[in-house]
Amino acid sequence: MGRSGKSELVNLTMFVFGSFVEYRFEEVKEKLIKEFGEIDYISPLLDFGKYTFYYNKEMGNGPIQGYLISFLELIHPSELAKIKIITNKIEQMNSVEGSRVINLDPGYIHHTQFVLASTKASGNRIYIGKGIYAEITLMFIDGIFRPLLYTYANYRAEEYIEQLMKIRKIYLKKRKKFNG
Repeated sequence: MGRSGKSELVNLTMFVFGSFVEYRFEEVKEKLIKEFGEIDYISPLLDFGKYTFYYNKEMGNGPIQGYLISFLELIHPSELAKIKIITNKIEQMNSVEGSRVINLDPGYIHHTQFVLASTKASGNRIYIGKGIYAEITLMFIDGIFRPLLYTYANYRAEEYIEQLMKIRKIYLKKRKKFNG
């Protein structure tokens, strides 16, 4: 018989995207820091619009771009549902005439995987409470994050995986420090 174990802490990450994201990110940055603590990594600006047109109508005519960010404090994975609800409220508070102008997609990095939160049910997602689902988006195999069949196109791209690998490296240092 197996015994239940203690879950490891994980690195809260977030993809912050929209049109005019440099401006929009500055609008929400302090709210994110207030809710989740200090940001310890901000990626270079990443193109998102070339992977999907899904957000174009809602977010306007500017190029849709984003940042992958990492937070300093490690979290327990069970906090992901609560975090997604908070990010949804921040999106709503910053909406213009009922449309989101910024999208905040929280997730976490564990040394074996990259997990995203979603409000949408799907066969590849597990319900984690409060109307929120979790999806393993990338798995760490043979020294790199690798996409799965259902992984969104942007997270399959080398430029995104490269940034997530940098965050993973930061996480491993924090994890080692925390575990002594």
